[in-house]
Parts: sequence; C-alpha cells; structure tokens
Amino acid sequence: MSIEKFFLDKYLSNISHDTFAIEYWDGDRKIYGEGDPQFTIVFREPVSKKKVLDDPSLAFGEAYMDGIIEIEGNLREVLESVYKNKESFLNKPNIIKTLAKIIPTSINQQKEDIHYHYDLGNDFYRLWLDDTMSYSCGYFKNKDDSLYQAQMNKIHYILRKLNLREGDKLLDIGSGWGWLIIEAAKLYGVNATGITLSKEQYDKTMARIAEEGLKDKVEVRLMDYRELAETGEKFDRVVSVGMIEHVGKANIPKYMETVDRLLVPYGVSLLHCITGQVESEGNRWIKKYIFPGGYIPSVRELVAVMPDFDFHIVDVESLRLHYFNTLKHWSENFDDCIDEVRKKYDERFIRMWRMYLNACAASFHYGVVDIHQFLFTKGLNNDLPMTRGYLYR
Repeated sequence: MSIEKFFLDKYLSNISHDTFAIEYWDGDRKIYGEGDPQFTIVFREPVSKKKVLDDPSLAFGEAYMDGIIEIEGNLREVLESVYKNKESFLNKPNIIKTLAKIIPTSINQQKEDIHYHYDLGNDFYRLWLDDTMSYSCGYFKNKDDSLYQAQMNKIHYILRKLNLREGDKLLDIGSGWGWLIIEAAKLYGVNATGITLSKEQYDKTMARIAEEGLKDKVEVRLMDYRELAETGEKFDRVVSVGMIEHVGKANIPKYMETVDRLLVPYGVSLLHCITGQVESEGNRWIKKYIFPGGYIPSVRELVAVMPDFDFHIVDVESLRLHYFNTLKHWSENFDDCIDEVRKKYDERFIRMWRMYLNACAASFHYGVVDIHQFLFTKGLNNDLPMTRGYLYR
C-alpha cells in the first residue's frame, strides 16, 4: 500500500458511522463498516497529506472542486453522514486562539467582499432562488410550503415581530433585492429605507420600487452601514437579515454601536443571522471561495455586546431547521438548472457551488451552525406585546 493510500485509509476510516466505500486511484476499493455501502468516495488521484492535516475541509473541498474527488450518492446526505459522527473533522471548529488576527474590516474591503459574492449577477441568482430573490432563511409554516411561500412567510413574520406602525421609519441594513422594505411599505404604510453594497441588488431594488409605484415610501441606497450612521438620520425600527455575518468579528461592536446611533429611543431592532456554538475562525474553504471576510458569531458573543448600548432582549428564536429546508430547496433548484449555469460558468465553479449549498444544508441539519432572530429594544419599551400570540394570528 502506498504512503498516500495508507494515510487516507487511516484518516477517513472513521469519518462516518454508516457503512461506506472508498475507491482509490489505482482501482482498489475498500468498504468501511458492515453491510452494503451507503455511499462511495472516489479518489482520482492522491490528496496531499500536508494539506489534509493543515485543514481537511479546505483540502477536500478543493479536491472536490478540481474533480480529484467524486461522490457516489446524494452529496448532502453524504455530508450529513459525516456530520452525524461527532468525532469527524467537520465537527471540529477552528477555535480562535489569539486576538492578533482580529482586524476590523474596512469599508473598502467590505465592499470588495460583497461584490465578490453578490454581484455574480441577478441572472445567476434568479435561476435557483424564488421570485422574491430572498437569499436568506425562509420560514416554513407547513412542510409542503413552497420556497416562495416560505420566503413570504419569513418577511411577514419579521415585520410582525417589529410591531410596525403607519408612518414609522424603517431601515433594512443589507436589504438584498428589496422585497422586505417593499412589503413593509405596502402592508404597514411605513417609510422604508434599504442599504446594500451590491450594485446588482441596488439596481434590481430600484427597478422594483418604480414598478410598484412606491418612490414616495421606499428608497434604497448603495452604501455601508457605517456611512449611514454618519448622516445623523434616525429610524423607529432597524432590521438586518443575513448581513452581520459579513462584518467580521472585530466589527460586531461597531455594528451594535451603529444600530444604537440609528435607532430612536425605545426603538426596536431585529437581527436575523447565522450563529455558531462557539467562537471560531470559521470554515476556511467557505471563506476562501464563497464568503471572503465572513465570520459567524456565537450567540453569547452577540448578546454580550448588547448591554453596552442599553439594548434589551425581547425575544430570541432559532430557525435552524427552516434554514435546512431553505438550503435543500436551493441545492435542488441549482441541480435542476445546472445546464443554464454551465452556459456562463465552468465545471469548477459549478462543483464549488454544489458543495457550498449541500454542505450548508447538511450543517444546519446535523452540524455546527444555527440561525437566530434576536428582537431587542433601545432602552426599556413597555409598549410591545407581552406574549407571542400576535405573531401567529
């Protein structure tokens, strides 16, 4: 047995409690466990031992992108099988050990990071998102809800949590393709402002505002949250969905400070974001190829900063399984439209996105991440409902 094969045999023999097989580049096939294999990992050539030991997620992720590794079986289910084994490398986060690495993300760098991911083009995202172009966790009231219905449920759920009143000034930090601010104006009569760093999102939102005839009630700006804080503007409600994951660990206090500067006294804010169980440097493959500059905060990390600005938590809710369902829809939609994606992008890009969507779905189902909605007020607000009943009417 070659050194490369010996290493992979030992390293991967216990990655799953399910029975699986590995096929090596020399045609050798080995089954791990009892009974018929539930999946097969095929190595077209060796993977560097040094790279694997340095960071297995990065090493195997790149090998899959390059076609060195093939997966025979449902990709998401294979990754779930590995996640279910709590001793596998997927369940070992890179714990942050030093403060030396924690450097605040500049506004210019933030813009570059957002451009890298979100400006791939509206045509690309339109292929596998729903009609709302919502690129965040949906809310499934029923198991058979469509992706579109789940996204509308999510938007309406958030708006109810904010307890909007006609004439309120609402701000959406990281407003995406603008559906939330447009729905808020239509349903509640608020004056809604969205900010984004994505030119593609900005252009689409501007077009939708015009189509809906809402230029007097809704606006979108191409700017950073820190830039908006410098204007001195104030809002009754501030919402952010899937944005704080982009600000970086060092800027979490800056984000909270900015919300404090933007909110009126007793104002209400909702933060919807992916969370980690512990403070971690994150998955290096995701950071290198999908979300440069990204950081997933822990719940305690976010909550610990809130008292510094007299923020009072009203409600915290996990939507983990809702995001699993959302990502499952996205990954299936992506597979269904691969021929269209192939017209614009190469096979490495396609394999990268297949891995990203399926790995995220697996992680929310059996892995190390969660997603929470935090509802909090600036100072004590005694006018909000005392129970959650109003959310489900």
